[in-house]
Amino acid sequence: PTVSNQTKVEVYYFHYTRRCPTCEAVESETQKFVATQYANDIKAGKLKFISVNLDDKNSKNIAAKCKVEGQSLLVIGKGKRIDLTDTGFMYARTKPEKLKEELKKAIDPLLK
Repeated sequence: PTVSNQTKVEVYYFHYTRRCPTCEAVESETQKFVATQYANDIKAGKLKFISVNLDDKNSKNIAAKCKVEGQSLLVIGKGKRIDLTDTGFMYARTKPEKLKEELKKAIDPLLK
């Protein structure tokens, strides 16, 4: 039997139920980018995008594990925790290409 915990890299987006347009853009831009840019890695189980609602009681454990206290965009893998929250909020609506560039810089080394 194989171990199901094969995922190398996890991209987390933590948010609340009430969201502003920028918050929604961070999630949608990140999710679309990960799904298109890394389709093969997702199929192979090496990469995952996970959206977590912090208002949901069940999210407390994962938030604590990721050391998150508010809206956050994180890339986690190989024992590293890369916080792209500021980048996400700065560029998701105005320069999504810049956000994608930073995501790629964070994700690619962790997949190798």
